[in-house]
Amino acid sequence: MTPATKLIQNIQNNQLDDILLDVYVDESLLSYQKERYIKAIEKYISLYGDEEIEIYSVPGRSEVCGNHTDHQNGEVLAAAINLDMIAIVGKSDTIHVLSDDYDINTIDVSDLTKKDSEVGTSEGLIRGVLYKLQELKYHIGGFNAFITSDVLQGSGLSSSAAFEVMIGTIISGLYNDMSIDPLLIAQIGQYSENVYFEKPCGLMDQCACSIGSLIHIDFKDSASPMVEKIEVDFPEFKHSLCIIDVHASHADLTSDYADIPLEMKQVAKFFNKNVLREVDEQDFYQQIPAIRKATNDRAVLRAMHLFNENKRVVQAVNALNALDFDTFKETIKASGESSYKYLQNCYSPHDAGNQAVSLAIALSEDILQDKGVCRVHGGGFAGTIQAFVEDEFVETYKTEIEKYFGEGSCHVLKVRKYGGKKVS
Repeated sequence: MTPATKLIQNIQNNQLDDILLDVYVDESLLSYQKERYIKAIEKYISLYGDEEIEIYSVPGRSEVCGNHTDHQNGEVLAAAINLDMIAIVGKSDTIHVLSDDYDINTIDVSDLTKKDSEVGTSEGLIRGVLYKLQELKYHIGGFNAFITSDVLQGSGLSSSAAFEVMIGTIISGLYNDMSIDPLLIAQIGQYSENVYFEKPCGLMDQCACSIGSLIHIDFKDSASPMVEKIEVDFPEFKHSLCIIDVHASHADLTSDYADIPLEMKQVAKFFNKNVLREVDEQDFYQQIPAIRKATNDRAVLRAMHLFNENKRVVQAVNALNALDFDTFKETIKASGESSYKYLQNCYSPHDAGNQAVSLAIALSEDILQDKGVCRVHGGGFAGTIQAFVEDEFVETYKTEIEKYFGEGSCHVLKVRKYGGKKVS
């Protein structure tokens, strides 16, 4: 650990330049990140004093293909991105976190039982992560932290997963010599969100944030998912990954998200299975008339999406490994069309007048023509869309789409190779 003022001096003297370039990939971001880190450390000092500190970084993620497959033990292709959450951290007897301007209530590490009053809160997520780590016999302890994030909240870039992974990574670094496996940290984050936060999420977001890089995840064995890093360099394809924030929050949409795994599992239950991955696809199609009676038409459509989306993930991975970007783009476009028509997660059925995601897709298709492809991003219903855009057309696309959604709404991103990481 390093005294906070000394670490500021190290950053000012360019001693962290190499590692910051390694983490954030883009040299044009170096000055911004140095200033960001210094401001974060200064904020920590104002809160807790000039203590010995460490710095941790956890990326947001972009789901590339595999929309709403993880909670059915399906397959997904996801990427860690160079928007991240950073934490300035020092050891303490209790846990006290200021997350940007949100002051999280102090947590006593000797009391990690679930609190009904903390369901749906950051306090609940923290307590859940530490409870599971302690149950698994890892060392735990308190800390002071100032956390600041570039991962857009409610955007589909997984701000909540990044937060859960951050807590696990901090404990791994402060008390376990960074020895806790990133996949396990992801699984613990999911546990906390499912049990302490009471949101029925899958595991994809946490895996992408914790493991990093571009990864293919097969959740057939949910206790031990298969994780495969895809060794390709996107710049070779002369396309950029753009995430467009349509400024429609995910708030109050939990029931819409929950309905997707619920309805898929209702179809699985028809076959006496827990998840759709365990259901034979041919049997499903043969039984559709009876399934419609037992569930509903939307559940059938969502199951159809799931079966085909798992295949599309494999197609996308094979296309990337073969350096066939045209086929990759066709697969991404097909994934987006399926999400819109069958999964139906581009707008809330409870608020059909607000369709910012649908509008962004329509406008993007009109702007891009043959210069790229776009689709709903992440959980859907609100937040963001994703586009793969030819490099030479990126500035045109960014200029045009921001006419509708505001300056700075289009984020041109890079894939970063690190998940949860101790920076210093």
